[in-house]
Order: sequence, then C-alpha cells, then structure tokens
Amino acid sequence: MSKLVIVESPTKVKTVKKYLGDGYNVTASMGHVRDLPAAKLSVDVKNDFAPKYAVIKGKEKLVKELKGMVAQSDGVYLATDPDREGEAISWHLATLLGLDMNEANRITFNEITKTGIENGMKSPRSIDMNLVNAQQARRILDRLVGYKLSPFISQKIRRGLSAGRVQSVAVRLVVDRENEIRAFVPEEYWSLDAKFTAPNRKSFSASFYGDETGKVKITNKEQADAYLARLENAKYSVVSVKKGTRKKNPAPPFITSTLQQEASRRMGFQAQRTMRAAQELYEGVDIAGIGTTGLITYMRTDSLRISEEARAATNSFILQTYGEKYLPDKPRYFKSRSNAQDGHEAIRPTNPALTPDRVRASLSSDQYKLYTLIWKRFVASLMATCVQNTVKADIDAVTEGVDGYCRFTAAGYSIKFDGFTVLYEESTDDETEAEGKLPELNAGDKLKLKDLKGNQHFTQPPARYTEASLIKALEENGIGRPSTYATIITTIVKREYVKRQQKQLYPTELGEAITKLLKEKFSKIVNTKFTAGMETKLDEVGEGKEDYIAMLHDFYDDFDKNLQKVKAEMKDVKIRLDEDVTDIPCEKCGRMMVVKVGRYGKFLACPGYPECKNAKPLVTKTSAKCPKCGGEVIEKKSKRGFPFYGCGNWPECDFMTWDKPTDETCPKCGKSLFKRRGGLIVCLDENCGYERKAERKSRKKDDK
Repeated sequence: MSKLVIVESPTKVKTVKKYLGDGYNVTASMGHVRDLPAAKLSVDVKNDFAPKYAVIKGKEKLVKELKGMVAQSDGVYLATDPDREGEAISWHLATLLGLDMNEANRITFNEITKTGIENGMKSPRSIDMNLVNAQQARRILDRLVGYKLSPFISQKIRRGLSAGRVQSVAVRLVVDRENEIRAFVPEEYWSLDAKFTAPNRKSFSASFYGDETGKVKITNKEQADAYLARLENAKYSVVSVKKGTRKKNPAPPFITSTLQQEASRRMGFQAQRTMRAAQELYEGVDIAGIGTTGLITYMRTDSLRISEEARAATNSFILQTYGEKYLPDKPRYFKSRSNAQDGHEAIRPTNPALTPDRVRASLSSDQYKLYTLIWKRFVASLMATCVQNTVKADIDAVTEGVDGYCRFTAAGYSIKFDGFTVLYEESTDDETEAEGKLPELNAGDKLKLKDLKGNQHFTQPPARYTEASLIKALEENGIGRPSTYATIITTIVKREYVKRQQKQLYPTELGEAITKLLKEKFSKIVNTKFTAGMETKLDEVGEGKEDYIAMLHDFYDDFDKNLQKVKAEMKDVKIRLDEDVTDIPCEKCGRMMVVKVGRYGKFLACPGYPECKNAKPLVTKTSAKCPKCGGEVIEKKSKRGFPFYGCGNWPECDFMTWDKPTDETCPKCGKSLFKRRGGLIVCLDENCGYERKAERKSRKKDDK
C-alpha cells in the first residue's frame, strides 16, 4: 500500500508525484469540496452561527473516489495550499474522509520544487483549527452580510443587487474619490521656464525660483508678465553650484499587493490575470531539459521574509554574473508591515539560476512577462545600492537699472555606480518628469539665454483610482488580505458598481446609489476603520487570540438590529436611478420605459405598472449592418449568458454569429467587418471572403 497525498490543483499532481517517487499516490481535491449551500443562508444564527455545510454540487463523485483511495492507502497527507483557505479545505477533507483531526497529516509546500516538497514532508503537523476558524469566520461574515443586506438593497434600488462586506468599502473608496474630484476647485499658477547655453556650448533648462525677497509663487498672468518685463535684457550668471552624492536602495521583493500593482503599471495586467499566471508559475511548468517544476514561491503573501538558503543562492548568482561590487557590503533585510501574517516568504524565484531567458521557450507570454518581473525584482532587491552624483545650480538674473535680482535653479544627476539599477527599477503611479543631465557648471560662469517663457498651470484634482492604486489603498487601509484583492476588484466591476475607462476606475450611478444608501443607513459596513478592525480580529482568530463565535456575535447582533430598524423606516421608499430611464416610449401609454432586471437579465418595462404592464426585451444595438439583409446587428445572450450577435429583423432574417462586430467596413464589398477569436478581422458575406489579421496595439518595451 502507498501513502496518499491530496493537493488542491491537478496541475501540481505530476510535479509532486515526480519528487515524492514510489510509495506515494498523489491526487487533487479540485479546490473546495464542501461549502455553505447557496440556496439559503446556511448559517444557524440562533445556534452560535453554526454553519450548515454540504458537499459542493457536482463533487459527490470526487468525494466518493477520494474515500475509496483513503481506504486503500497506508496513510493520508493533506497538502492543500499554505494559507487559511487551504487549511480550511484540508479540514473539510479530513471531516468528509473520516481522518483523525489530531494526527500529524497536514503538510505545506512553500514552493513546488524538490527542496520545497522534501521540506514540507519533513514537517507534518495537525490541522491548525485557529486558521480554519479564521476562514470560517470570514465565510460566515460574508454570508450574513450578503444574504441579509442584499435583498434589502435589491428591493430599494434594483433587483439582483448584492452588498459585500469588503467589496462595499472598495466601491466607497472609488465613489469618495469621484466626489473629491467633483468638489475640487483648480487654482491658477504660473512657471517661468528658461533654456540656457553654458560656456561649453551645451544647453540645459532651469526654472524661476524667486527674487531678492526669497521664494515667489506666481499666481496670475499679470504677475508673470511683470517678471518677464523685468527680465528683458537681463544678464545671467551661475552664483553657486552644489555637488554631492545620494544613494538609492532597491525596492523589496514582491508581496501579493505589490506584484499586482507593478504588473498593472508595467504590463496593463488586471489583478485576476496576474494571479492566474502566478498560480501557474507556482504550481509548476514543464521546463525543457529539467521537467515540471515550480518557478516561484507561494504567491499569496504579505511577508518580506527571505530564507537564508535563497539569499545565499541569489548572492552566488549575482557574484558570478555581475561581480563582487554588485553585492552590498551587508546583507539587506526588509521589514514586513506590522499587520503582516508572515506565514510565507516574499514572492521569489525558486532558483535564481533559472533566468527568464533560460525558461522563455517553455512559458506562455503571460507567464514569461510575470516571471521576468518577479525574477528581476527579487535579484535586484539583494544587489548593491545605486550611487548618483547630484548637482544643483543657482542662477541669478540681473537687469541694469533694476534693483535686486531674479533667481533660477537647475538640478540634475548622473550615475556614479549603477548597482541594482543595472537590472531593475520600480515604477510609480505618479509619473513626474525626471531630473535632467546638467553640463559642467562653475560659480561665476556667464550663461546665454536661449528662451524664456511664462507657462500657465492649474492645480490638479486627485487622480482616479487605477487597479494598482486601489489595491495600494486597500492594503494601506487594512481592507482585505493578499488572497482577496483580485476578487474584490473583479467583483465590483462585474456587478457594474464600478467601470473601467482607460485603466481608470469610475463609479457608476448604481455604485454611487448603493454607497449613499449604505453610508446613511449602514455606516459601519462601508467604514474603512471598522472593516480594517474586522480584518484585524480575523487575524487574531487565526492566531488563537480571539474567539470567532464571540466575534460574530459582536458584529451580527448590532447589524441585525439596525437592519430591522432601517427596513421599517424605508418601508415605502424606492430609489430610482436616472440611468434606468430610457428614451424609448411605451407603445401602450406613452411613458418612457425603464430598464428592469429579471431572472434572465435586463429588460424594458413601463413605469406605469400595474396600470400598464407593457414589457419587452432590451436590445443592445451595434454599429454593424447585417451582411444578409442590411438590417441592424444587435447583441443577444445565450442561455448560459454568453454574448452573440444576430440580425434585428429576426425571424425574417436568420443571420447569427459569435464574431464581434467592429466599426470598420470591408474594403472589397463595403459591408461590416467582424472580429473573430484569434485576432482575425473578417467579412461575413459569403461571396466576399475578405480577411486580415487585427493590428496589435504597440507597447513600449521595458529595456531594463
């Protein structure tokens, strides 16, 4: 008989089996096997919130097969992911499979490599019920808020809405930022920008600083023009040059939130796309000449800890590749946030010798881009500091016959030693103009003015959130945890509470209406400090410092009391959204029809119900014309909710396609073109046959 090892993902099975060898049978649970059934609350609030779990629909056969494998095994190891969710899955498996909860049958793999698996097998332990209870508490909290509050929100605003405990706070952040932008009053200011030629005939730029009275802020055109008039025929000279050096340290290795932020900024990846590629890199990729191996450590972490074994291997790689001067004088250690769980290492390559170029042929495009980012960031984090030479020049302008002077300043830097920047530099959300390179300047140098202009500016409102900056805000406010950031953003966009436009996140009218209602009636639900406090309590449950049932009572007892009160107060209140009112008149009574949401999606209905019961499907028009009859092509939905396109003259015309309409017309026949999966632009007229590849949007390549 062999020992059975149960992992979560089938992708890991082959890799783990390879390293464990004979005597072990490896299988996958395919994620969760048991959960709270969705058809009802499934939480007994009168009995200390006892959860009513059931085998997930469709997994009955899998559970039966697992029971059979357990019966034929010499022992069982539960090797689900090394986090709270994975701990809970192991507990559910142990419960269903009749395993001893006190037995040391729980193992974790921080990396899916030979070393990682061997280390995991050396340290079996019993299931950590504190971690399980932390996951249960989160699951029950989310179920209570979702199933109690969502029906109320749906009744008051629109059918089918939901209010999530953490997602609602994320929507509020986006709404609050939009309100800040609307309330912002721009202030005018001016800059005086000069271009000079140095004695060595090299040009450089400088900006107005002030006059003999000190620093001056120019607030209007009249003031700017007065200085420009004063500077006519002025003579410019360098009065002082300050030279120095400054050191720039590398960014720490990635944790989940910073990986998602950097992948968004550099590559335009949405958080979900980043985590999908990271999961694949962690679980294992078939590398030519090596076999299947995990390329990165576990990707859901908030710790900056690095193992000494990984540090030594990376230092050796840096020494061999770049030389001794690229190693720091002392080992560099990074401090994690105070609320970090520190259960895992930072995200790093499992083997620094596996460079991105070495594994490129074995990876998909997304895997390669993300692995390159992780590999460069980690290796750079252990490299020597970058040293820059800095220079700052003060330039005075003196006009004959005018008392005093005007001062301009110029600053720049050059690289004395590139250090870690030879490999990687962190990007930022705020793209400001970098300091320029200055020519050799000395005090007393006379300068020739090439150009001097006054430029009008206005102060700018705070920027709208992007995925990167929203994840950063969630982390800074203590909202959510590493495993939840991607889900939070995906959910609020999918539910149409927030929309993306050119990477920026805007609140929809629906999102604003829900936020307004929650702020007025359920202020704790959308309060960042309250939600952060709940996350802290969940952490304390995971550490065994807090009783999760007492915590649930603290939250739910007040929440339910307030919910009953608000229901009574708003008994006859209905909130109508402007976006729900269309310009389509009702054929029966003339009122403008409104958008409603039913079991099968959106439809148009007369607002005069019940006097007028007229209703009809909501048609989403496209700009394309039917290639058969010339009618309008409209978007439709399949029974499973997938979009397809058909002729608006159906059933007279039976045209239908899965290809997406474009705004282009065919250069051969003039009919509408459609985009097919795989990036092919096609004409669907049977007698034409025109097709070409879609043009790809160019991206600036990172040359670092």
